[in-house]
Amino acid sequence: MSTLSNPDDHLPRRLDAGDDGSRGPAILLVDDHPFALATEALLLASMGYRRIGTAASAEAALRLMRADPSAVDVVICDLNMPGMDGIEFLRILDSEGFEGGVILLSGEGERVLQTVQRLLGHGRLALLGALQKPASRERLDELLAGWEPSVAATPAAPEPAPFSEDELRTAHDRGQWVLHYQPKVSLRDGSLASLEALIRWAHPEQGLVMPNRFIELAETSGLIVGMTEWILREALAQIARWQGAGLHTRVALNVSMLSLDAPDFASRFGEIVREASMRPEDLILEITESRLIAPSATPLENLVRLRVQRFGLSIDDFGTGHSSLAQLRDIPFTELKVDRGFVRGARSNPVTRPLLEGSIEIARGLGMQSVAEGVETEDDWRLLQEVGCDLAQGYFVGRPMPAEQVGGWLEAWAARRGGLAPPAS
Repeated sequence: MSTLSNPDDHLPRRLDAGDDGSRGPAILLVDDHPFALATEALLLASMGYRRIGTAASAEAALRLMRADPSAVDVVICDLNMPGMDGIEFLRILDSEGFEGGVILLSGEGERVLQTVQRLLGHGRLALLGALQKPASRERLDELLAGWEPSVAATPAAPEPAPFSEDELRTAHDRGQWVLHYQPKVSLRDGSLASLEALIRWAHPEQGLVMPNRFIELAETSGLIVGMTEWILREALAQIARWQGAGLHTRVALNVSMLSLDAPDFASRFGEIVREASMRPEDLILEITESRLIAPSATPLENLVRLRVQRFGLSIDDFGTGHSSLAQLRDIPFTELKVDRGFVRGARSNPVTRPLLEGSIEIARGLGMQSVAEGVETEDDWRLLQEVGCDLAQGYFVGRPMPAEQVGGWLEAWAARRGGLAPPAS
């Protein structure tokens, strides 16, 4: 092993095969402050973790880990260090294929920690979480519990080969598209407000293919126009079937900005709805906010004409684009969907909670319904009730499902919703 500048730098000690007294992963603490390093090591030891190493700089940590790449399962790293800072250190670990977990432990503010987490999230590092100093015993133990040795030991599945334009055209010609529906429900009384239609590809060999694998190709190839018309016709037919069975609900469809570039889009959509003897009021057209940057006159005209026909208009993934407020000013949206990144775990997040509350307040001020995406826990649900959000959508309510499963979901949801009503004021 290379000679180190600090004699206290060392890897987690190895254990004999019969030593079962250790707990959890082998941990390397990286911090330039000697007192913090010693305190953190003592804290981990008191929690039952016995394989603990320390490095007083990022450079020392790299030398140690390069000398024995398999010796470390989890790195707990400070950010602000002289010489090589924690961000550069973790970038290098990522580029060198470190397969363990990473916990950020720093005195930097919450917003800095969240930004760093987003930066590192684009790489391959398994980021277990971030804590501000001094770390609480409970939170540190909770993050370390997220380390799973089986994950690191399992090779990543190869990326599926991209589809070709010919394959996509064949799927369209052979009718291989299917729609799944995900409910949006009222946070006031749990009633069903609408169902979002989500396209899937029933691939004859690969099974159900999610849209993230083919929508971009559909847009660049021009197939998105025909696909959107198919979604509309299928959704209208399904609305008619549900109405015949006594279920009256609205359906939301995702519409590409490229489709809105066609001058006759609004007229064509209205014509198809009238031919099906349906009402535009039964449909909500969802436009992804990140695609709305500086739309030209034709999409804007189509959106206004659609609203004049009484279609609902929803701005999707609100907060992920670059000109949200300008779009709300210029386009007569009726619904604002707050992106899931501002919803999940917002109660304990001092950065995202104000953004969530601000988005809901904007919707209220403009007379729009607010919808929270990505609602995954009862705590998310309760917070949304507290801050006055109108509708919730996410796995806590229901996953996307085939149309024939909606009836069963309604029965199961009816049994749950009574316990989810807002507390009496």
